[in-house]
Amino acid sequence: MAHKWRVLIVVSAAVFMASLDLFIVNIAFPAIERDFGGTSLASLSWILNAYAIVFAALLVPAGRTADRLGRKRSFVAGLALFTLASALCAAAPNVELLVAARVLQAIGAASVFPTSLALLLPEFPPTERRKAVSIWAALGAVAAAAGPPIGGLLVQAGWQLVFLVNVPIGAVLLVFAARILTEAREPVGAPRPDLGGAALLTAAIASLALGIVKSSDWGWGATRTVALLVAAAVLLGAFWLRSNRHPAPIVEPALLRNRSFAFANAGALLFFMAFGAMLLGSVLFLTQVWHHSVLRAGLEIAPGPAMAAVFAVPGALLSERVGERVTGAIGSLLFALGGAWWVARIGATPDYARSFLPGMVVGGAGVGLVIPSLTSAATSALPPHRFATGSAVLAMSRQIGVALGVAVVVALVGTSDAIGGFEDGYTFVSAAALAAAFAIVLIGPIRAAAPAAVATEAA
Repeated sequence: MAHKWRVLIVVSAAVFMASLDLFIVNIAFPAIERDFGGTSLASLSWILNAYAIVFAALLVPAGRTADRLGRKRSFVAGLALFTLASALCAAAPNVELLVAARVLQAIGAASVFPTSLALLLPEFPPTERRKAVSIWAALGAVAAAAGPPIGGLLVQAGWQLVFLVNVPIGAVLLVFAARILTEAREPVGAPRPDLGGAALLTAAIASLALGIVKSSDWGWGATRTVALLVAAAVLLGAFWLRSNRHPAPIVEPALLRNRSFAFANAGALLFFMAFGAMLLGSVLFLTQVWHHSVLRAGLEIAPGPAMAAVFAVPGALLSERVGERVTGAIGSLLFALGGAWWVARIGATPDYARSFLPGMVVGGAGVGLVIPSLTSAATSALPPHRFATGSAVLAMSRQIGVALGVAVVVALVGTSDAIGGFEDGYTFVSAAALAAAFAIVLIGPIRAAAPAAVATEAA
């Protein structure tokens, strides 16, 4: 097997494992709640919230650090930390230690995500990068949507298995990563990255993520929620001003002025709002309205990730012929169509094959077309020495989008089993997907990185 395909397998498997953990723990939450009886729901919620907030906040600083210190080194260290933290999660005797271990997991995952793509892309010539990106992105998307069915199966044997399953996989990947991956970093003598800017960005994204994930508990108009969102806006403004003046900013302003990169991130934010709302809304609908078990609900969602996997590589081939913006827009429209189908057809009486399954199949096909297109559009215009940073910004947009989508669907549906709330939730899914399609169309033609930038990396 050629070296480039071995690299693809290693980094994609690591992304699959870390992506799965973003969603699989949601299914285990009721079992964890039963085991730690007497603990307040607010305390238990940090098992989910701590991971989401720390992961989103550290993605970009971790990507920029990897550019500086070495992408292989950062990838291996992040994978090792994630694997160790997974074992600590399974062994945690109380909620406090479980939350602390989840924070360590998030730090490890934040190092794995951006460096994985940065290690992968240089191994492939530009003509083959769409195909490599499609496989990498498809596995991440499938892991996100496969969280409910896999989690439902594992929880039958105990919630600890949700975390323990990462340990042997991570250990094997560490061995292969150390042998196969090639180190790459910025040229010697490059200026030090802006640590002050990294602190500002981390605080800004942490404030934003905390405000979003707690909005369902506090309310969007609550003083604490508004204060966090205002603080995030002020900190982001300060970060932008500092980045325009520092010789080595964490995120170069030129990246965000790149049309394809900027609109790919806007599309990712909007599409993952729809995706996050769809995934949580579907789990709640199947378990609360149709009263299916968690395991059955997970299996009923499974055709979606299956379709995402089936359509990912054909989507990459279509992108080569018609471009990322056309392929991504078609995928977003399919996802919107899936939401519209549910609005029109779902009801209180279970009718899986005719009312739920078609929307999941069509929407899953859309996911398979959108995610590789967005990843390719965001990275194609970047110079090789910014693959890690650019990938981190895209992953951050995705994570914030998921958090927003979850917050919106919780506000619309709550704990009610009334069908009207779910129809509103699926209407939001369609609207956000349509907005994503518009943003993706605005990406425009993809232009490769300037030769001067590539020459700098080669030097």
